[in-house]
Amino acid sequence: MSFPLLTRVLRPSSAVSVRTTSSPFICNACSNARYQSTYRRTRKALRVKPHASFLPANSTEPADHIIFNPPSSAPSVYHTPAKFLPASDPRRQIPRASTPASLSTSQTDSASAVVLPAVRAPYQKKYHLTAAEVEEMRSLRASDPTVWTRVRLAEKFECSPFFVSLCCSAPKEVHEQQAKDLAEVKKRWGRRKVEAREARVERKKGWGMDA
Repeated sequence: MSFPLLTRVLRPSSAVSVRTTSSPFICNACSNARYQSTYRRTRKALRVKPHASFLPANSTEPADHIIFNPPSSAPSVYHTPAKFLPASDPRRQIPRASTPASLSTSQTDSASAVVLPAVRAPYQKKYHLTAAEVEEMRSLRASDPTVWTRVRLAEKFECSPFFVSLCCSAPKEVHEQQAKDLAEVKKRWGRRKVEAREARVERKKGWGMDA
């Protein structure tokens, strides 16, 4: 009869001691959930077989020996491709690692290369604008820059927008309007975006200073 009474008396004190000594960041229920099966499963997952190149070549070779397994590296700058070698060069007879041993270097060089189609249709630059047309372009740009944009001027004079930017720049009013639009956009920025843009400006100041 004394054992249940003793257990009932010691139970609150043991519970209090566990609560006081345990950290509030550790789950007591989860810390005791690691069993032998969990340990066996983890040990089995970590038991990875070594690569074949790290194993002995035969049964007579000892296991404790030096292994030379260098990583792949870039080709040497002293290696001249066979395409740039003359026909009488003896280095053409050296077999290349990239070509099969059954094919000679002359056969691989004579193979026709595949010509890929051009991304953009080939064209020739035209130098057809005169000084009078350039002055007309500048006058149109200065008269109404919102209507006569770079794209519209390029279509009118059959040139590129980059050439229009070289001939005439936007008036001062356009730059002022762009600054106003940017200021309106910045008003809608939050604190995080403002701090990010300020940090970007500070990073740009340090460009080239550590060289």
